[in-house]
Amino acid sequence: MTKLLLIDDDQKLGELLNRYFQQYEIQLVHCLSPSNGIRMLQQEEFNLLLLDVMLPEFNGFEACKKIRQSSDIPIIMLTARGELADKVVGLELGADDYLPKPFEPRELVARIQTILRRVTSTVRKQDVLIFEKIQIHPTSQQVEVSGTPVVLTTLEYRLLELLVSQPGKVFSRDDILNGLKGVDADLYTRAVDTLVSRLRAKLNQCSYGSCIKTVWGSGYCLVSIDVD
Repeated sequence: MTKLLLIDDDQKLGELLNRYFQQYEIQLVHCLSPSNGIRMLQQEEFNLLLLDVMLPEFNGFEACKKIRQSSDIPIIMLTARGELADKVVGLELGADDYLPKPFEPRELVARIQTILRRVTSTVRKQDVLIFEKIQIHPTSQQVEVSGTPVVLTTLEYRLLELLVSQPGKVFSRDDILNGLKGVDADLYTRAVDTLVSRLRAKLNQCSYGSCIKTVWGSGYCLVSIDVD
């Protein structure tokens, strides 16, 4: 059974979703405050997190930032604020999707199922994708550089997998967003730059961030580098 955590101070929403999710064999654990939700994430295993933006104590953006320091759990942010700037901030902080309130529960379930399919997908026939010292394990979505594990979020992993799939190919920002999410690429081009920066920073922990080259005016590509 799929197990989700909802961090939202709306008690009625939690009760509604809990009833609705039962028909899809989804177990929902509901926390009303971000501090309790973060503690729950540390104590139990969840497949996905539903995170409200407007929360007591501190907002969902701050909660997302804290969670991403130690967890790559898929995150869907929920908010009554539908401004584009909020969507961009959420994606820049590492959220996997963003759904404005009010929403239809069926749409939320569809988004949950789509993200979980991505996480568990085994579409690659080969066991390992290799680019120089980078090794990608598609079935487990684990990444190693020179044998050292690199922990990535879902979007960071999918960006690296996309670049490794065609080394040397220049991917425009729209190409990347279409490859990662497949929707409204022109709305979120700012988020691509932040996503690339985050991935570079993590690869730089193994002195490999420079393999992602910026092609000014065009996009990004994966290039060979010499690392001792």
